[in-house]
Amino acid sequence: MEYNIAVVKGDGIGPEIVTEAMQVLDKVGERFGHTFHYQEVLAGGCSIDANGIPLTEETIEICKNADSVLLGAVGGPKWDEVPSEKRPEKALLGLRSALGLFVNLRPAQMHKALSDACPIKPEIIGDGFDILVCRELTGDVYFGRHYRRESDKGWGETGADDMNYSVYEVERIGRRAFEMAMKRNKKVCSVDKANVLETSRVWRETMHRIKDEYPEVAYSDMYVDNCAMQLVRNPSQFDVIVTGNLFGDILSDEASMITGSIGMLPSASMNESGKGMYEPIHGSAPDIAGKGIANPIATILSCAMMLRYSFGLMAEADAVENAVEAVLDAGHRTADIAAPGEKALSTSEMGALIRAQL
Repeated sequence: MEYNIAVVKGDGIGPEIVTEAMQVLDKVGERFGHTFHYQEVLAGGCSIDANGIPLTEETIEICKNADSVLLGAVGGPKWDEVPSEKRPEKALLGLRSALGLFVNLRPAQMHKALSDACPIKPEIIGDGFDILVCRELTGDVYFGRHYRRESDKGWGETGADDMNYSVYEVERIGRRAFEMAMKRNKKVCSVDKANVLETSRVWRETMHRIKDEYPEVAYSDMYVDNCAMQLVRNPSQFDVIVTGNLFGDILSDEASMITGSIGMLPSASMNESGKGMYEPIHGSAPDIAGKGIANPIATILSCAMMLRYSFGLMAEADAVENAVEAVLDAGHRTADIAAPGEKALSTSEMGALIRAQL
């Protein structure tokens, strides 16, 4: 099989980590008989430097026509002074909009070899946890009407933001969450605030209706405040968490941090057709750019998500994840996850070891 991938290496450490990830994909291709074609495009700060804007129509069209998009990172202090409408981060919003990416998939997995980095007590994490936060990406209060008005109580200017979800939007994200669960441990926890918010009541009613379409999946509801507590009390109870944009923004960051290794975590943003944009959750880290010490594992694991969720290549995705696990189990570390005094591998050395495992 042949696959066309648009590659946005981006800024900071982006080019370094994406290069390693592409080489891992090529190794997968050799082993399983696939060919991955890459077309590199500019977005973010590098596009500002070259084109005066963070995202061009040419980049958008190439990404639209590709089978998937691989993204490194964008932004950095070099572009802090540019007008807000031209900041590098606008490239991410532009790509999400142009590609119709409505769901963000953020795994939070506890690698046993890195359990010492987890801030939660060992007796709580037990044998580890593997959570997938399924966050709706295009609705909620972030995309509602934002306005100010005078308080009717005479308390001065008041800010207001409308929170909205339609049945269609909830059905769309809900079904995607159930489909993800069917490929995992068949458990879905829907997170809302239905005891207070009308938006959440629509959310919960809709989820209750569509859950019957997936009788093999164990379903539960949870209020967002309780979920925030349960993530640190007993994270292993969760498989797939599905929630709205605002709650998902917060909970996915919490789930990421309890792993203790942010440099290890991938993510995907997907549209209705299954096309995705895959990227590590960490930033561009301009302070270490060009030094060859960045951790490429989050980007490599993002490629595993691409193989699984956009291309349906389950064995190939498993192979990449198993290779990463084997390298970590053998004690190999980059600087961000190495213990004091422990040898730290370079970006390319870590990539080479993972390819060798494949």
